[in-house]
Amino acid sequence: MADKPRMNGSSNVKEDRRVLLEVKNLVKYFPVRSGMFQRVTNWVKAVDDISFHIYEGETLGLVGESGCGKTTVGRTILHLVPATSGSVIFNDQDLSDLSASQLKEIRRDIQIIFQDPYSSLDPRMPVGESISEGLRIHTDKTAQERYDVVVEMLSRVGLRADHARRYPHEFSGGQRQRIGIARALSLRPKFIVCDEPVSALDVSIQAQVLNILRELQQDFGLTYLFIAHNLSVVEHFSDRVGVMYLGKMAELASRDALYENPLHPYTQALMSAIPVPDPTMTRQRIILEGDVPSPLNPPTGCRFHTRCPLAFDKCGQEEPPFKDYGREHYAACWLLETGEEGASKLTRERLAR
Repeated sequence: MADKPRMNGSSNVKEDRRVLLEVKNLVKYFPVRSGMFQRVTNWVKAVDDISFHIYEGETLGLVGESGCGKTTVGRTILHLVPATSGSVIFNDQDLSDLSASQLKEIRRDIQIIFQDPYSSLDPRMPVGESISEGLRIHTDKTAQERYDVVVEMLSRVGLRADHARRYPHEFSGGQRQRIGIARALSLRPKFIVCDEPVSALDVSIQAQVLNILRELQQDFGLTYLFIAHNLSVVEHFSDRVGVMYLGKMAELASRDALYENPLHPYTQALMSAIPVPDPTMTRQRIILEGDVPSPLNPPTGCRFHTRCPLAFDKCGQEEPPFKDYGREHYAACWLLETGEEGASKLTRERLAR
């Protein structure tokens, strides 16, 4: 297992900013059971030894193909699913060391916005009750005080007070996602996991929801882990960006550094798929061959080597180190270890051939 150095920020993040959340060597395996006695026969390696941290007040985007482990990272941070190993340190507290009652207290500061605005709300409960449920569990506010908070949160996301008495089926998808945002904000958390919050919405509604999230971040001093697969959305919304592939972190850098000079061949292939909003310009597409390997039996060495056109023998034998290649730009690729000047430019040129 390669050593993972601690990242100290990016070119657009001041180094004196406080780290609010730190993930250290996080691992999450899911058991596969079969047979009459449902014995464990294999493990799905959803997240396999990743480390990163998030500064207070910033947005860290997490991108990758479907099934790479993005959502599992967010749910494991929140302890919605227990980690196999590793640690999550929030506000200088290791969450794995906390008792159930202590973890309940921490949950006031850590919330989540779910991807699906339809299934994340109880269809039998008025939305006002859904928003105030956390207040009822975690605070001693009266019914009137809870209602006042509900009205305030609905107003902050562009809805009216009378909407609190309606049921989820009476709202559009965009309105339901706003309700989900209001519910996450009701306890005034410090950190929110945004699990693909706009992927199920129309493009015009996506922009509205993103603007609401940005405004709320500025007003409440929120910190986001923004999970998405739309690279254009992540570029617009994030301060730093991490790229995952098959349970591993392939690259991590500031937004500008990652989009202007991606180091990892996988990141370069993803970037080549971003549409250019100019009909007079064309972009050289990098087409990856083959399918993503199964997380039940991931490749040895670099997990991307089975699809990488630049792979050589060492890529399939040893896991590359996740290290800094200058200006807090981290990547895990053996090609970058050749010591050639301008390695990222070389990889892009070779991939484009």
